[in-house]
Amino acid sequence: MTSPTVRSFPPLAAAGARALILGNMPGVVSLQAGQYYAHPRNAFWRITAELFGFDAAAPYDDRVCRLTAAGVAVWDVLQSCRRIGSLDASVEPDSMVPNDFASFFATHPDITMVCFNGAAAEKNFTRLVRVDHPVRSLRLPSTSPAHTLSYEAKLAAWRQISG
Repeated sequence: MTSPTVRSFPPLAAAGARALILGNMPGVVSLQAGQYYAHPRNAFWRITAELFGFDAAAPYDDRVCRLTAAGVAVWDVLQSCRRIGSLDASVEPDSMVPNDFASFFATHPDITMVCFNGAAAEKNFTRLVRVDHPVRSLRLPSTSPAHTLSYEAKLAAWRQISG
């Protein structure tokens, strides 16, 4: 039986963005909510709020505005894939379709750093994406609740993007 196809969201990005945070593919809760990192136990918004000085409990649109105003864009490596559930390990490798990063970087030429939210995002970006846009890359621990590193350790690692 073939797994259902899931599709990512458009990027969250403002003119002048300098950093791009890439996940692999939104999880089920995020897809249902139509919001990046919507799972209540995902540490993404808590960490980015701490780093960039906004309220992690603010409405989604307010958090997005504050993060993008800080020069941070958010997207996923995959445009679509087949997967049951939310785990990156459940993605069918032959079904992965990457997002159009050539167009994205052409539209956002000031991005100089790509931060991977976890190992799967880095692995799939490296395997699937070819662009001529010089960037520094940084793999960060996944903010997913499935990644059992403590919040404090995740936050300490993520501080590298706000410096």
